[in-house]
Amino acid sequence: MAPRHHDLTDSTAGHVAPPVTGEALAGYLRGQATEFLRALRLHRETGGGQNGSGGGTADAVDPARALRRSARRISGSLHTFRPLLDPGWSEEIRPELAWVSGTLALEHACASRLERLLLALQRLSGATVIPAQAPGTATGAAGGTAVSVAGSRKAAAPGAANTAPDRGNLTVGAAKAGALLDRQLTLARTRAHSTALQALGSSRFHAVADKVAVLASEVPLTPHAATADPRPLAAAAEERLVDAVAALPLVTAGHPYNAEALIHGLSPDPSPHPQDAPWHQVRLLLRLHRYALEVLHGDDGPYGDDGRLLPAGQALDRHRDASEAAAAAAQAARTPRIAPATAYALGVLHADQRHEVEAARYAFRHAWQKQTVGTTTS
Repeated sequence: MAPRHHDLTDSTAGHVAPPVTGEALAGYLRGQATEFLRALRLHRETGGGQNGSGGGTADAVDPARALRRSARRISGSLHTFRPLLDPGWSEEIRPELAWVSGTLALEHACASRLERLLLALQRLSGATVIPAQAPGTATGAAGGTAVSVAGSRKAAAPGAANTAPDRGNLTVGAAKAGALLDRQLTLARTRAHSTALQALGSSRFHAVADKVAVLASEVPLTPHAATADPRPLAAAAEERLVDAVAALPLVTAGHPYNAEALIHGLSPDPSPHPQDAPWHQVRLLLRLHRYALEVLHGDDGPYGDDGRLLPAGQALDRHRDASEAAAAAAQAARTPRIAPATAYALGVLHADQRHEVEAARYAFRHAWQKQTVGTTTS
């Protein structure tokens, strides 16, 4: 593995960094709590997408995303810097913020997964398998599952002939596979939307919002936190990330094909892919590392000096998206009494997404081991 590129105690060359204390953490938490409350107000003003379509309005997307963003950062910071915070309060609110972020993320995840799978089917088959969409939405509303196959005769378009080994058979099943995925994931998206609305109106969420409102003005630090140095705690978060990356099969990720990854997904076992869990864990640890750097340096601080973090995070996001999309394709293929051509199309789609998983791992390996300018010299 490449040598560590980032030093939490260093500032820019020739400049001594001012001392960092628990007040930096307090200021960061107050700022994120303020962002959470602002996003909540905007979400309520836009109605939260309560238009009965199963997907929020376009104006409600950004407030919901901002709510998740702030909740993740508060929760992550409470985890990394918990020795500096009141333990009872921290352990009480942290899982609640994770619940808020996870609940609000489900609807967006279903919509993005459906869009990804339908676009992949279209790319692989050359057929138009994307359902009619309302303007401004990622996917069609619940009930809008009509699938067009008007482009199926254009399968031999230039530049598309080598995307699948048997495009003729794939085109036959692609439309039905797209319709099946649209029904399943639109239903899941509608349920996630209803769950989010119920959660935002629940007494549990109001209790979380009340705690965040208090946090915006008063951070419950421990008595010694005001003068304590939070950098060792941030360094510990970086160590956990480095150790987790060291445990990844980066040698396997350096090869373009991983046949073992396909075997599990095509089996009757519906459990998550065993190879993916360590990569998902690294993605979470990378986020915690980034949030810790934001606490110490802010968005414009030395956090940006480590050129690996942004491309590595993007590669892990693609890995997560492709892994979940492959699982959705495999789940659809287990639907009883589907036509052989439909099952074939879903199998090809599953393999395509597992190849995307391998490509994301390959991209992460190269991003993480890249020697960034100015960070390899001591």
